[in-house]
Amino acid sequence: MPKPILFASDLHLSDADPATTAAFLAFLHTQVQTASALYLLGDIFEYWIGDDDQNALNGQIAGELRALAKNGVSIFLMHGNRDFLLGPQYAAAAGATLLDDPFILNAFGHKLILSHGDVLCTDDTAYQQFRATVRQPAWQRTFLARPLAERRAEVERIRAASELAKKDKASDIMDVNPHSVANLFVQHTGADLIHGHTHRPARHQHDLAQGTRQRWVLPDWYGGEGGYLQLDETGLSFVGINTNATWR
Repeated sequence: MPKPILFASDLHLSDADPATTAAFLAFLHTQVQTASALYLLGDIFEYWIGDDDQNALNGQIAGELRALAKNGVSIFLMHGNRDFLLGPQYAAAAGATLLDDPFILNAFGHKLILSHGDVLCTDDTAYQQFRATVRQPAWQRTFLARPLAERRAEVERIRAASELAKKDKASDIMDVNPHSVANLFVQHTGADLIHGHTHRPARHQHDLAQGTRQRWVLPDWYGGEGGYLQLDETGLSFVGINTNATWR
């Protein structure tokens, strides 16, 4: 029987949240062992200041992923809004492949659009302007050339400013824009969508002129809770971590 494919995002791994790290390691040591592939769709880490950051947690996760890869599990990483600076050096250390956003996957008779999801939150114009700036190669080269301590301090400043700005934003502004989602479906006929970023896990149905499409939103893992999607010969299903939650 073909092995399943697993999808997760928004782990937000950090030294400040050991429960999440423990839950993710348990996930790697159990469910992922019998999978054919693991797709981590962004915000794997709470923040990323460069592949040269020798944080012990970063190295531990790379080692765990590399061990899976050596045992035949294909590992795929996608950038999120917190770890968009994660680069080829770390991916190589983890035995992983970096994916473009969006990425099209065909498996088990399904066509899937994989995305972190932040690019679909087009009502948040301030964030989209920031995103467009920091995704430019020139900006990233300049930032990564700065000393590690300076980069860490700058990321902390940006994070604090972002949290402050969220307090003044309407909740729906930080969710995906329906028109942006519909446009993505039109660009990729017959595909369903899997994304994270919004921390609003659910399965949505989109009725379009081209037919009905499904949009699966992955949960965050803060505090060691969360979950993942599994794709196998029966289709897509959600499995909760440390809970009995499951839905199709």
